[in-house]
Amino acid sequence: MNVVISGASSGIGEALAHEFLKHGHKVFGIDVAAPSVIHPRYTHYVHDIRDDGLPNIPSIHVVISSAGTLEEKDAIDVNLTGTIAFTKKYVESPALRSVLFIASASARNGAEFPLYVASKAGIVGYMKNLALELAPRGITCNSISPGGVITPANDHILKDPLLYAQVLKETLLNKWALPHEVAELGYYLTATNRSITGEDILMDNGEMLKSNFIW
Repeated sequence: MNVVISGASSGIGEALAHEFLKHGHKVFGIDVAAPSVIHPRYTHYVHDIRDDGLPNIPSIHVVISSAGTLEEKDAIDVNLTGTIAFTKKYVESPALRSVLFIASASARNGAEFPLYVASKAGIVGYMKNLALELAPRGITCNSISPGGVITPANDHILKDPLLYAQVLKETLLNKWALPHEVAELGYYLTATNRSITGEDILMDNGEMLKSNFIW
């Protein structure tokens, strides 16, 4: 299959690229950064998903939107407006079989900065809207909402032992996810799954469920 992934130069996007390459697929990565993936079946485009002129890529089977920012001032433009523009560019491919968005647990609990939360909640809403639109073509469309993930974007937490210990205590499993865990789920949802669509899959190590029950 031919797979296009935004945000492919780091974190979850990079892990997704490696996952599809591992399974023998051809991957096209789009990122504002230079490529971090070097492979004969990998093609990289340096491009901002907010800008016109996204590359023309024929016969796309899987579209994955992973590009995003934690910067509050850019959150709506990148995470929501850019994501929609990127997706619209490729979903008309006659070969398309699945679409996947990387959202955030913050879309459910609101526990981030306001524009970031709004952008990720918007992605989940857009995913559901697109699932309705694509269903007549037999195309699945889902999102994954990770909680904490061990990526360079979270270095400000990961490199502060006290802060990291505090956030781990907010999970049931006392851990954060690794990017390859999200990628493995993403691979299943796009390459294997044919019956799940319009769903946002929470992957937060039990953070949303954790509560202190007082009787």
